[in-house]
Amino acid sequence: MSGSVVHGSRRPAEILPRPVLMDISRLLSRAGSAVPTGIDRVELEYALYLMRFPASQVMFVAFHPVGRIGLLPRRLTDRFLRILARAWAGGTRPSRTASLLAGLLLQAAALGAAGRAKHRRTYLLLSHHHLMRDDVIEVFLKRADATMAVMVHDLIPIEYPEYARPTEPDRHRRRMDTVGRLAERVIVPSRPVDEALRDYLAPHGHCPPVGVVHHGCLVPSNVPASVGNLVPDAPYFVILGTIEPRKNHLLLLNLWRQMAMEGGATPLPHLVIIGRRGWENENILDMIERCPALQGVVHEHATLSDQAVAGLVRGARALLFPSFAEGFGLPLLEALAMGVPCLCSDLPVFREIAGDLPVYLDPLDGPGWRHAIRERCGHDRGAAAQAPPSFADWPTQVVAGLAALAVIDCGNGP
Repeated sequence: MSGSVVHGSRRPAEILPRPVLMDISRLLSRAGSAVPTGIDRVELEYALYLMRFPASQVMFVAFHPVGRIGLLPRRLTDRFLRILARAWAGGTRPSRTASLLAGLLLQAAALGAAGRAKHRRTYLLLSHHHLMRDDVIEVFLKRADATMAVMVHDLIPIEYPEYARPTEPDRHRRRMDTVGRLAERVIVPSRPVDEALRDYLAPHGHCPPVGVVHHGCLVPSNVPASVGNLVPDAPYFVILGTIEPRKNHLLLLNLWRQMAMEGGATPLPHLVIIGRRGWENENILDMIERCPALQGVVHEHATLSDQAVAGLVRGARALLFPSFAEGFGLPLLEALAMGVPCLCSDLPVFREIAGDLPVYLDPLDGPGWRHAIRERCGHDRGAAAQAPPSFADWPTQVVAGLAALAVIDCGNGP
C-alpha cells in the first residue's frame, strides 16, 4: 500500500541543515517495475518532498555502472518521479516514458559532475543500491566536497542469512562495511536496526552516529467502500508483502489447508495474499497453485492500485503479519491507521512502532494463530479494539530524518 502522493509545488518553509545531494539510483533501476517494494516507496516519498526545495538546497544525483556518480537535470528528474508516483499509486507498470527518462538520466549521471560548492553538502543515499562500490562513493564525496548520510533499512541478510539469496549475506556485509568507513551519519527506521548496526560495526572500531526515525504512513484518500470481485462476499484476512520465506506465508497456507480439510459448521474465511513473488518461494507457490483445498479460498494479487489495496485491507477481518524478521513494518502501520485489527509476530520492532494495538503471536505458534483467526471471524470487519495511533505525515518525517542526519551543529557554521 504505502500510497504514493504526488506532492504539490509549494515550497516548504523548512531550511535544510546543509545542501543535499539526493541519490535516486534505486528509483531509476525500478523504472519498469509495476510493484514497488517498501524501500522503493520510502525513497520515492523523500524524493518527491525534496523536489519541492529550490535547487540551491537540493540537487539529485545517481550512480552509473561505469563507476561514476553524477548530477541529474532537475526538470527531467521531476518528470520521472511524477510518472513513477502516478503509476505506482494506480497499480500499473510505469509507462515507457519512465524507462526512457531513466536512460537519459543515467547518461547524464555518467557525464555530469556535481561540482564544488561554497559550503559542504550532504550526499543522501536512502537505499543500499550501490553501497558495495565504496571506491566510487569515496571519489564522489571528495570531488563534491560532501559528507555521506545513508539510510540502513535492516541487517536481515547478515542476521538471518537463511532468508536471503545465497550471495546476499556477503554483499550486505560489504555494504555495511562501506557505511562504517564512509558515512558521517546514519538513519535507521527502528531501534532493533540501530542495535544490529552498532553490534556489527563495533568490532570494526568505527560506528557513525545513528538516528532512529520511523517511516511515515500514507493511506490513500478515497478508499473504496467495495473491492468488487477481488474477493468473494465472505469474511477474509489479508497478508501484505513480498512472497518470500521470511514473511512466513507457509504458516498461514498450512493453517488454511487444515481448516479447509476439517470443515465444520463455521464458514471458512478466505485469505487474500497481496504482493509480488520474491525468491526461494517454490514451496509457497506450490501450495497456492496446486493445493486443492486452497483453490477458491486463497486469492493472490500481485499488482493492484493503492486504492484497491487499501480497500481490501479496510474490509478485512484483520491484517496478518507473521514475519520471522522485519526492519520496520509499513503494512502494520497502514492497517492500524485505517482502524483495521492486526495479528502479528511478537517482534521488538512491531512493539516499538505499534505498541499494544496488535495481537502478538509467536511466528511458529500455529494453534495460536488459528485460534486468533477464528476468534476474529466473529467480529465486524475493520473494527479495531482501540483507536489507531496518530502517525506523522511524510514531510514531517523527512525533516526529522534530515535533522537526524545533519553533520553540522547549529553553532559551528559550515
